[in-house]
Amino acid sequence: DGKEMSTTMAFVRMMANLLKDRETGARVVPIPVDDRGDLDLAAYGALLADHPVALVSVGAVSNAIGTVNPVAEIIAMAKARGLPVVIDGAQAVPHQPVDLATLGADFFAFSGHKLYAPTGIGALWGKAEHLSAMPPYQGGGDMIETVTFEASTYAGIPARFEAGTPHIAGAVGLGAACDWLGGLGMAAVAAHEAEVTQALVEALSAIPQVRLIGTPRERASVVSFLVEGLHPHDLGTLLDRYGVCVRVGHHCAQPAMQCFGVDATVRASVGVYNTVDDVAVLADSLTRIITLFG
Repeated sequence: DGKEMSTTMAFVRMMANLLKDRETGARVVPIPVDDRGDLDLAAYGALLADHPVALVSVGAVSNAIGTVNPVAEIIAMAKARGLPVVIDGAQAVPHQPVDLATLGADFFAFSGHKLYAPTGIGALWGKAEHLSAMPPYQGGGDMIETVTFEASTYAGIPARFEAGTPHIAGAVGLGAACDWLGGLGMAAVAAHEAEVTQALVEALSAIPQVRLIGTPRERASVVSFLVEGLHPHDLGTLLDRYGVCVRVGHHCAQPAMQCFGVDATVRASVGVYNTVDDVAVLADSLTRIITLFG
């Protein structure tokens, strides 16, 4: 069998084992979120002081409401206590510059398809000191150093996590996508998307029946909302009739939905390919739907 994202999966399995209460006694303690959808850093500091924390993990950008989390500050606060930090950068790398050399995280993971690469590919970056201490999570070709019937030794990193035939085509595609975005310039990408996202927030806010879910101080490319009297799934189907593609549901972020007292939202996402004209189409389509069905 081919392998996809094997290093990332090694980390995911390590995390899963760490978080199994019955095996380790570890538990997840969430950082509180305020009414805007921003992480409460004062509460985070208190958690670090009051709990025997082993690991800090946070998303760089919320996929549910677009909050840009202050990861540099979060990392610095954790490092002051000698704690390793894991950053989920899947929602960040397509939209803003990321400098791992200065960020200070111990692990940084992202998926490829969110930055216009093929599906089934991604990356896990980790500090050598941590990866070297991790055992392989599966066996296969190219991940061993020596093999005998009595014992085996494993290759160095990253090869020990890359058992079997890699997702070669996906890796080539991921590299091409990174080159393409890099050619555009991530600062330019971020500026363009910020302009379109702000236009989206303003257009939705101007429709009386629309309720924005979350108003973070800094937002990246995602706006979640509800329309009075219309279920998100119905609204998604109706918008599709107008040629507008949104995502509806809990976005695999049910705790975030619970923070705002909702079961699901409509999520409009901005990419480098979107323009303010797309925002106008969405707003016009919503107005038409509200007139007909609201």
